[in-house]
Amino acid sequence: MATNTAAGGASNLLRFWPWVVIPLLALILPQIFDSRHGITLLSHMGIAIIFALSYNMLLGNTGLLSFGHAVYYGLGAYVAMHVLRMVNDAGGEGLPLELIPVVGAAAGLFFGVIFGSFSVRRAGVVFAMITLGLGALVHSSSLMFSDFFGGEAGLFGDRTYAPSLFGVDYGSNTNTYYLVVAWALIAAISIYLLRKTPLGWMANAVRDNPERAQFVGYNPTIVRFIQFALSAMFAGLAGGLFVITDEIVNDESVGQIQSGIVLLGSYIGGIGYFVGPMVGAALVTVLESSLSSYTEAWVLYFGLLFISIVMFAPMGLVGIVHTQYLTWKAGGWKGNTGIRLYMVLAGLVGIFGAICVIEMSYHYFRSWDPSAPFALMGFTVNATNALPWLISFGIAVIGFGLMLFHGKPMLARRISGSSEGGKA
Repeated sequence: MATNTAAGGASNLLRFWPWVVIPLLALILPQIFDSRHGITLLSHMGIAIIFALSYNMLLGNTGLLSFGHAVYYGLGAYVAMHVLRMVNDAGGEGLPLELIPVVGAAAGLFFGVIFGSFSVRRAGVVFAMITLGLGALVHSSSLMFSDFFGGEAGLFGDRTYAPSLFGVDYGSNTNTYYLVVAWALIAAISIYLLRKTPLGWMANAVRDNPERAQFVGYNPTIVRFIQFALSAMFAGLAGGLFVITDEIVNDESVGQIQSGIVLLGSYIGGIGYFVGPMVGAALVTVLESSLSSYTEAWVLYFGLLFISIVMFAPMGLVGIVHTQYLTWKAGGWKGNTGIRLYMVLAGLVGIFGAICVIEMSYHYFRSWDPSAPFALMGFTVNATNALPWLISFGIAVIGFGLMLFHGKPMLARRISGSSEGGKA
């Protein structure tokens, strides 16, 4: 019995390790990426994590696919910016900067109650289309009502002209980042605890079988409405933090691209896992910021990554890691670790060749002078010559071919053999 108790305690500790490791990592990262750009990128990652967690309250927990979640992120940001501007106009007197995100959260909740009152009456495709229409409506309004939205230029504010509860100088990007981390931790804990409440369990029940949830006495529409409003509240919180970090908000904050990015991040990370949207949001933020400076085809790579996840790994990146961990723990890797590594390496070779083809295609069809040499993977190539194309296609075909037609059958035979041996 003592052994079982110790094992249960160790299991509980392993379950909560992210709540210790992730905050510690967040505190250390500014010491590693200490440039202005690096710290701003880290702040954007924290904001994206809150936004993605709020979105997963709809998609992952309640089964509501929204194409307009940026509405609450952006409107929360706009209201928070107006409050910040009021504080600036008052000479730095008024609401402390640390509480500005609360204004964004309140605005998100307010608009979530209004729009959710009619949009959650239907689920599935109808709900998705309603959110798409609301997103288009709010985005077009942001260009029409310039007194509130500031037109195409948007609205500006200055966080340094706002008081601080703790006397912190937020002229420093590092201090601003730590404020984002504090709110991200509060939001993550709150959303996690909400999942463990009766509301969270009923949201899962409504997602899986709304008729049965109604049969046991719960109104699916009310459950969806409460989840929708709370999700909008946390999205508005993320918008308020964005205002503090960037000191500007414009129509892009309520646009369809912003809604698409949070959908991509949540699904790529894994909507079935609490940390999935966090991982996906951080990854998408880094790729969006860094990949665009290396290649013009970064949007295409986003699309290919999303399609690959949807087709081959709908559980997301975290789901892949978790599944492989369970397989390894159950002894499924025994005797076939080499084959698995072989398949990974072959796949990477194929991806390398595919990237070369894509980059040459972009240069050939989008460059003013396709015959001009350009740098590709450390080499200078000419896209009008046949040899680079043949080599790139050859690498892609060989890599994917070895993975699909050689490694996969070997792995299947080895797993099948191990299963038969275990039964014997």
